[in-house]
Amino acid sequence: MHAHWEHFEHGADIGMRGFGASKAQAFEQAALALTAVVTDPSSMLARQSVPIACDAPDDELLLATWLNAVVYEMAVRRMLFGRFEVMLDGTHLAAQAHGEPTDVARHRPAVEAKGATLTALRVARSGDGVGWGAQTAVDV
Repeated sequence: MHAHWEHFEHGADIGMRGFGASKAQAFEQAALALTAVVTDPSSMLARQSVPIACDAPDDELLLATWLNAVVYEMAVRRMLFGRFEVMLDGTHLAAQAHGEPTDVARHRPAVEAKGATLTALRVARSGDGVGWGAQTAVDV
């Protein structure tokens, strides 16, 4: 399975899914989908790295906690991230988010992601058993 992300229709929120060969890669792709809600993640330059760590009691809550940590870092640092490196150890996540300060003229943000919701929250092996999928809806 190749790593990728996608958006899906979900009422007033924006649904997003991340897919990867590993659970960590699916979490990375979900974070890229989050960036893509705001702007094109391929336009981001990896000028700065920000460490992010979080814990949660299960995979689904860890996904929501992780994405909310990314939203928080985007807001307080006024940055956008175009690449993520996630390491999972049980229900502990340690990551590096790579990106740059938001440049409104260049990035042309479409909306502001307010946070990941518990709606449609799911982390599971893909149907073929080869990869992983991670999905949720984001409040914008």
